[in-house]
Amino acid sequence: MLMSKHQVILDTLGIESNWQVMQLLTLNFSRTEHIVTCHGSTLLPQFLAMYRITVESEDTYLLVMRNMFSHRLHVHRKYDLKGSQVSREASFKEKMKELPTYKDVDFRNKMQKVYVSAEEREKIMDKLNRDIEFLVRMKIMDYSLLLGIHDVERAERDEGDEEDTESSYEEEEVEENGLAHAPCSTSPEGIGGYTNSFKPMGPGEFDPYVDVYAIQSAVDAPQREVYFMGLIDMLTQYDTKKKAAHAAKAVKHGAGAEISTVHPEQYAKRFREFITKIFA
Repeated sequence: MLMSKHQVILDTLGIESNWQVMQLLTLNFSRTEHIVTCHGSTLLPQFLAMYRITVESEDTYLLVMRNMFSHRLHVHRKYDLKGSQVSREASFKEKMKELPTYKDVDFRNKMQKVYVSAEEREKIMDKLNRDIEFLVRMKIMDYSLLLGIHDVERAERDEGDEEDTESSYEEEEVEENGLAHAPCSTSPEGIGGYTNSFKPMGPGEFDPYVDVYAIQSAVDAPQREVYFMGLIDMLTQYDTKKKAAHAAKAVKHGAGAEISTVHPEQYAKRFREFITKIFA
């Protein structure tokens, strides 16, 4: 399998027993069946491989997944959304990062919206509803919607600034050395005709066969954006530990609080209702 930079991501799994490994493999088999049934029309993550690394009798499992974001279009803002308001705000430390992962409370406070056409919205919700039904059957909860936002106009400005900087740097070199760099060239034999197959894309454009989680903003949106939407963190089953966590949080925050550790059916209902409200 050949993949470009940023097209895959690695996730370390906190697996404590062989039983959990079998549980994960069973889940992945069922997930594959679901994807085939949906003809690939899904928001579920694409698992590509899983590796076990053993160091001094300690096993670590690495999961290789397709990156939901683009390797070409830079994501300017991202959210991890669960449909819960309890403890769902990015920490101060997180917000200091170059690209923070914001959460539900941040989404609400910014009054963020997703501007897509009615047709695209219907497609997204159809995928989401099928995927949620599958996750409920598998007794999965605590999953999130990963939302990445590419600001097309900002990307154009950034690209223009970079070109101006590069142009200024080249002019300075010419003045200092009195020589301009000769353009780099590669023989057609050396590149195997790659340039003939490459089609340059304009600002905000993408290949839907490569960026499978990407969605264009609507024509009448207040600003041009590309959204990347997919489900993540779908490896948590509602077991004894989660039941105990739910009870503890219910005592702390009250039975009516929107805590994340709830029964799969309840989690799915709340999650679906929240996602329907993120659209403009």
